[in-house]
Amino acid sequence: MSFIRKFIAQESARRRDVLLAGAYGLAGIAAAGMPLGALAQNQNRPTVAWSYRDRNNPYWHSVVSGGESFLESAGLKKSDLVHLLNNGSSEKSLADIKALLTKTGGRAAIACDANDAPNCRPIVESVQKAGGYVSTIWNKSADLHPWDFGDNWVSHMSWSDEGPAEQTARILFNAMGGKGAIVGIGGIASNNPAIERRTGLMKALKDFPGIELLDYQPADWATQKANQVMQGLLTRFGNKITGVFCANDAMAYGVLEALKAEGRRLPMVAYDGNAEAVDLVIKGELLATCFTNPYWGGGVTAALAYHAAIGTFKPSQEPREHREFYGPTIVVTQKDAAEFKKKYISSTPVYDWKDFWGPSRGPIKYAAKS
Repeated sequence: MSFIRKFIAQESARRRDVLLAGAYGLAGIAAAGMPLGALAQNQNRPTVAWSYRDRNNPYWHSVVSGGESFLESAGLKKSDLVHLLNNGSSEKSLADIKALLTKTGGRAAIACDANDAPNCRPIVESVQKAGGYVSTIWNKSADLHPWDFGDNWVSHMSWSDEGPAEQTARILFNAMGGKGAIVGIGGIASNNPAIERRTGLMKALKDFPGIELLDYQPADWATQKANQVMQGLLTRFGNKITGVFCANDAMAYGVLEALKAEGRRLPMVAYDGNAEAVDLVIKGELLATCFTNPYWGGGVTAALAYHAAIGTFKPSQEPREHREFYGPTIVVTQKDAAEFKKKYISSTPVYDWKDFWGPSRGPIKYAAKS
């Protein structure tokens, strides 16, 4: 469990860092040590940036590693990627992107997770106004679409989390023998994946009347906060808790540490398919996790923004299923975890970064309006 304690220590350090960084206008870029505009001045290429939460999180590390792999395939260096680290702040995400656009004169190709759905609109409006290009993942509102922003909002990729989350919840409930009481640990409340994963859990609960949901609390995707939330839930409910649903792997690590401190071990499921979580599935400490191939997602998102910026393709001439689409998801259980690790973790699949939509799972679908 040493890696769990390391996660908690890292998150404490990150919170201190972002408070200090707030005193500066563009902390994410400064921290990256990247001379802004270097790419725009070199061969007239756009500056390429990834705006994301933090790289200490294995999920985001994999995302950005994919982005770096794409850059190398395009004849650039890993160090050419500008890292806009928002540390979970939507305000910082928007401020850093605006600063990048100003510094580069809009000559930028940006890959971005807006951090929460409401923040997506001001980001894409800022990019369009500056004449830059952006491809987004995960978070946007249902009434907001890339094709309403011409070519500048290149694409949006999300993952259909509701079904896989329901599947993992059913794995948890079956392991509990269809009876008992669980707690849920969720992500940032306004995040699309947090909403969908909770919805999946609630759907599964309808078929298991013997399972009681004692409480569901957000822990903002963070290991340390999940540790604190779980400590509070253990104080409130004690031995009544017989299972745990976690909306991502990083939070599951904090929950496991809280349980260990109480000398307890409970059936639990998580989400993201991080290397550490897959090892925990192999060991039987997690029942299941879900893999969304963040490496491919990070690479192809950067690739789409870059190729639109240099004119390789014109987004507005693409069908709508190429502008909004689902990424792939694989549910990982103990039965298949070793084989999964061999294919996706011990070795990294080689991707053609010009095959923008190969592994995708079709157009994003929205609930019908009543």
